[in-house]
Amino acid sequence: MPLPTPARILGAAAALSLLSSSAFAGAAVADDQGRQPNPDSFSFAVIGDVPYGSEQVDRFPQMVTELNTQDELSFVAHLGDIKAGSAECSNDYFAAIKAQFDRFEAPLVYTPGDNEWVDCHRVNNGSYNPLERLNELRELFFAEPGKTLGGNMPVKAADAAGLPENVTFAEQRVAFSVVNVQGSNNSRLPWTGLGLAEPTTEQLAEVQSRTAADVAQLKQTFADAQRTNARAVVVMTQADMFDPYMLSQGVTENPELVSGFRPIVEAIVQGSRQFGGHVYLFNGDSHIYNDDSPLAAGSPWLEVYGQETVGNLRRVTVEGAATSNEWLRVTVAPNASTGEALSWERVPYSS
Repeated sequence: MPLPTPARILGAAAALSLLSSSAFAGAAVADDQGRQPNPDSFSFAVIGDVPYGSEQVDRFPQMVTELNTQDELSFVAHLGDIKAGSAECSNDYFAAIKAQFDRFEAPLVYTPGDNEWVDCHRVNNGSYNPLERLNELRELFFAEPGKTLGGNMPVKAADAAGLPENVTFAEQRVAFSVVNVQGSNNSRLPWTGLGLAEPTTEQLAEVQSRTAADVAQLKQTFADAQRTNARAVVVMTQADMFDPYMLSQGVTENPELVSGFRPIVEAIVQGSRQFGGHVYLFNGDSHIYNDDSPLAAGSPWLEVYGQETVGNLRRVTVEGAATSNEWLRVTVAPNASTGEALSWERVPYSS
């Protein structure tokens, strides 16, 4: 399908807008619609890298409507990339997507993707300063730290560290940690659309401060999970830190290609070992559904990241981008279960 022009994207954005009408270990509560969580088990949805392109932008309201019919969902998680990598990063488009996010009846947990800020320096994106776009996203989507989009659910936000998009919460002894980790080597690639051949000082300062906050949150999540005898830890990011495509690009010979992810991976590895229970990583970014154990024995990623085997980490990449027509339903097993804490199924949209 040909790439959408900025005019088509803005037109679709206008159509979208017309269609729109806290603590970490706290107990689950009813949302704004009065729905009560299942005391024994619960489900949530995961989506990401959507909507992509004018056709999917036009369909996005129907996707939201269909997810709203799933009354059993405790919340919906969007793993970032709310537009295609070639589309303009305009305020109008952001506002149109925000209007659709507000339509979610279940609480919506959203972590920004690289397409809506990191890569906005690209000429076809509008040649924006990515840090200015990140500030715009925070002001629009995270204006009330600790409050989810869509329906309301108590979450603890890292607004004191300057990252209101980073949140933690827990339900039925499952600890969730959502951290802002980006593609483009965690935002370390130069802003070539602005004529730059090297990362800027302000760019690297943002990467350093954000990564430090991510690592601190992950460490606290695992420590709290161990202290409260949690059954599982769930980490959510946009970036695919174990992207199969990177293996074909020589990452085993040149680990610097993923150097921006190393502190995050180390925090997950250390936390997984100390916690000892089930650990699940959900990410978007690479667009193709994948379910694997990226640091199991024999994995090439062990050498890339300089780590030893981690047997209790399981990773899921959600299907995304313009040809995607599905969402992921994740079911958390009852407390008394002794097997995997989480299971999931790929669910096609009917419309």
